[in-house]
Amino acid sequence: MDYIIEMVNITKEFPGIIANDDVTLQLRKGEIHALLGENGAGKSTLMSVLFGMYQPEKGVIKKNGQEVKIHNPNDANKLGIGMVHQHFKLVHNFTVLENIILGVETTKNGFLKMDKAREKVVALSDRYGLKVDPDALISDITVGMQQRVEILKMLYRDNEILIFDEPTAVLTPQEIEELMKIMKELTQEGKSILFITHKLNEIKAVADRCTVLRKGKYIGTVNVADTSKEQMSEMMVGRKVNLQVEKKDVRQGEVIFKTQNLSVKNKLTSKMVVNNVSLNVHAGEIVCIAGIDGNGQSELVYALTGLIHPDSGTIELKGKDITQSTIRERNIGGIGHIPEDRHKHGLVLDYNLAYNLVLQSYFTPQFQNHGFLKYDEIYKYADTLIDKFDIRSGQGTRTITRSMSGGNQQKAIVAREIDRDPDLLIAVQPTRGLDVGAIEYIHKKLVAERDEGKGILLVSLELDEVMNVSDRILVIYEGEIVAELDPKTVTVQELGLYMAGSKRGADK
Repeated sequence: MDYIIEMVNITKEFPGIIANDDVTLQLRKGEIHALLGENGAGKSTLMSVLFGMYQPEKGVIKKNGQEVKIHNPNDANKLGIGMVHQHFKLVHNFTVLENIILGVETTKNGFLKMDKAREKVVALSDRYGLKVDPDALISDITVGMQQRVEILKMLYRDNEILIFDEPTAVLTPQEIEELMKIMKELTQEGKSILFITHKLNEIKAVADRCTVLRKGKYIGTVNVADTSKEQMSEMMVGRKVNLQVEKKDVRQGEVIFKTQNLSVKNKLTSKMVVNNVSLNVHAGEIVCIAGIDGNGQSELVYALTGLIHPDSGTIELKGKDITQSTIRERNIGGIGHIPEDRHKHGLVLDYNLAYNLVLQSYFTPQFQNHGFLKYDEIYKYADTLIDKFDIRSGQGTRTITRSMSGGNQQKAIVAREIDRDPDLLIAVQPTRGLDVGAIEYIHKKLVAERDEGKGILLVSLELDEVMNVSDRILVIYEGEIVAELDPKTVTVQELGLYMAGSKRGADK
């Protein structure tokens, strides 16, 4: 069998951890090959070796049967290998076009020649149905669009082997469908795709074959058509995983949190991004705000947590008006917040794990005395949380958070927020980019909090999560709550219609 890419017996080590332990991966020409594994299983590391970002300690890489040396991403590009990273590598104050040609610009007498580049980008964009505006600034476009820019970057460089690292973690259901279509079209054009994911539905939808890694080791390669989701998840986690969320019926307590007529204006356009939102959360229930990305969820959460001030309306926690309260007052007063962007708002990536676990409480008497931190207390506390929430890292409390896998970074935030015992937990995309094992774990934690009589406000784009975890669904569209639905009676299709703004199938 001819393989376009073979990675043979690859071993890659980091301090305290073997990320890839003798892994072999073979990609056929024109196939979509999924790479499946839990967070920290070594998927991204293996792909970073192929893309030249890391050098393996052992093993060889072959292209079309010939051994090749890939010292850096430029070598990878020359071999026709391109990669869309999980956290996009885009320059935010550049336009789409500038980002696409970055590093392969055509210049004449020191000036950029953009005309040919623009033509090529527009032609590629049309050919693959990517619908990208070349003049838009990256900072102004949605995450889904940013991802398309990353795909165009690869196509612009005529890459034939395309690596997608968790490409759907930040997309809406509609965008995911579009991406799947684009991936199939790319392989019909003769491209070969390596697709890192832990979403079994997506593997079933597009992949031809699937290679499974667990804790850095190669578990096996299967034909997707002949393998069930349950079999794949068991290969991935090493045990049977319950793909359904188990929870008892809701026991609603009193209203612990409410907003009335809350509005937030966009400072630049003066457009209302949150428009007259009134909602309440009872003790002992999970209320989910469902919507397509970019419909005001982020701004609503910023207003509720104190990151921005609303332009009008009020916010109450346990009967007390907190509209003007500071972030710290809200945190101490009983709000926990799992933010949507764990890197930007959840963690200080260059701090170690212990410091990140006390970010919300380092100023309390438990951890400081007259302004001096009690290091022993901080590390002791961090050890108990690592144990209690099963946070895995190479060097325990002293691990620099940046080096941890996404799932374990997320677990650290969940541990920190839940352990503070908040009355209201605002969880925004809490399982974004996580694998089935970690998702199952976080869902269990949310349900356990609810059963202890806490209020949970969940903001999610994942339809499965919305339907499985919530007790009530509020649909947000263009900054307004357009429907309150019962997950027991509403269908996914119906929910999708509300989210897309076409109220109900029957109204049309």
